[in-house]
Amino acid sequence: MASKVRLYVDHPLTKGQTVSLNKEQAHYLFGVMRLTEGTVLSLFNGSDGEWDAEVVSAGKRAGELVCADQTKPLQLPPDIWLVFAPIKKDRTDFIVEKATELGAARIVPMQTEFTNSGRINQERLQAHALEAAEQCGGTYVPEVADLVKFTRLIDDWDHSRQIMFCDESLVGAAEALGDVKGGPWAIFIGPEGGFSDAERARLNGMDCARAVSLGPRILRADTAAVAALTVWQQQLGDWE
Repeated sequence: MASKVRLYVDHPLTKGQTVSLNKEQAHYLFGVMRLTEGTVLSLFNGSDGEWDAEVVSAGKRAGELVCADQTKPLQLPPDIWLVFAPIKKDRTDFIVEKATELGAARIVPMQTEFTNSGRINQERLQAHALEAAEQCGGTYVPEVADLVKFTRLIDDWDHSRQIMFCDESLVGAAEALGDVKGGPWAIFIGPEGGFSDAERARLNGMDCARAVSLGPRILRADTAAVAALTVWQQQLGDWE
């Protein structure tokens, strides 16, 4: 009996491999999803692709699965980072979830001059990325980095990674990105108050940075993150 359940496990996955479940995983599979022995579900670990696995032992606090066949190879996303200023809790969660679904390889919360939130719960945001990967059929889970200050991030920036930063600019994204192909990239999304004049000047002074417009309307930060990733994927990513 097959199910549509997908589960991330921190365990190697190969044919015939036994995977032991912890208390939380067992509760989810057998208490919440009501899976039973003999049920086949999908497993992934971020490095070995996706595998069918059969439930061979189902308990309230533990269980065991056995890997059968690989159903998907590891599908790495393009080398694109989403760098954003955290906002309200639920909307920050939304950004992390949608960035995962849209194929961000790394998610970097950034503290700017106008950032409203001075800290994040990195572990909780990483869990949201993992859940989003489970739900969207991905085989890769992006790292959610710890909060970093804008100045430190730029001071340490590797200029081989180009930057697309969203600003009140007259240059449309298609025009700004149209003559560039490949290579590592990062998208910068500012806070609700936008980048400060000093931050904007710093970015505009970098030879690897390109300012883009996301249209004539002012977008909320969470909407801007989704729009920017969509534009980048369409122009330079794996949607081509």
